[in-house]
Amino acid sequence: MTGTAPNTDAAAQLSSWLSDAEGVDVVVTDLDAVSAGARRFNALFTASSEGNSTRFALTMIPTASIQLLDVADEATVRQLAESAGVPVPHIHHVCTDEAVLDGPFFISIAVEGETVPRRVLRLIAERDGLGSVITRQIGTAFANLHTIPESSAPRSLVPETGLPAIAHALSQVDEGLSELLSPSPAFSFCARWLERNAPDEPSAPTIVHSDVRNGNIIVGEDGLRAILDWEGSRIGDRMEDLSWTTQRMWRFREDHLPIGGFGTIDDLRSAYVDHGGDWDEERFRWWRVLLTVRWGLGMAGQSRSHLDGSFKSIVMSASARRMAELEFDALQLLR
Repeated sequence: MTGTAPNTDAAAQLSSWLSDAEGVDVVVTDLDAVSAGARRFNALFTASSEGNSTRFALTMIPTASIQLLDVADEATVRQLAESAGVPVPHIHHVCTDEAVLDGPFFISIAVEGETVPRRVLRLIAERDGLGSVITRQIGTAFANLHTIPESSAPRSLVPETGLPAIAHALSQVDEGLSELLSPSPAFSFCARWLERNAPDEPSAPTIVHSDVRNGNIIVGEDGLRAILDWEGSRIGDRMEDLSWTTQRMWRFREDHLPIGGFGTIDDLRSAYVDHGGDWDEERFRWWRVLLTVRWGLGMAGQSRSHLDGSFKSIVMSASARRMAELEFDALQLLR
């Protein structure tokens, strides 16, 4: 398998690998790529063996240069989260041998529901109170995730800088500013504010997902069914997770509802606290600014990766066009 589309050989190769892994004959059919994810290849397929058929999801890393977290470690984090009560698709297999499908991959159960943000918002609009339910379920999921002791996490989740959460985040901002192809006075101003107002390092670092948002969740009529895309997991400050959900870009023009365009901060906070989470309002605000700046710099970096040829992607190349929006959002948060 190469590029972004499956082929007949891929189904046969996956059938052979699964047969060896499970010790029975497995036939893979209906292998179809899905649009989710700009960085990774994702597909759905049916696996049939001994008269039973199950729908699975395949996630593969097409090139090591864009891998944020080793697939085995990502799978471990998801298993830890599942054990703690976080809704995630159950992982059945992990393969680190790139020769099988031209990249490391893992296979998880396919969870039915909506993932495309506009469809998520349409579903919520059709059902009174569903947005509040999902928001509270996200808050509960965070509270459960943040109970996992740091000692249980794979060591690869510790930032390469070796710095604690706040210092690491500030170093990322400085690095992003230094790599801009054109300077950003707005982000430079915000960076100085972040340094002057930096909170103390968290007393109890924990696993953070770092990218829970409208677009990385599966929802249905009953609410939140799964949280996806754990490749950015790391050891950090729990308030980072909570703050990231409020980014305006994830609201899809429903700006009056800061959590994904469907929920309120009050619902997120109350569910998190009700399930044992420790909420810090000043730290929450600081992370909102930091993450807005970092995401803007990250989008510039995605575009730069396309321009310098390190990872060709039209989707990523267009990212930098929205940097001005993030500059505006960051300044609004400081207003």
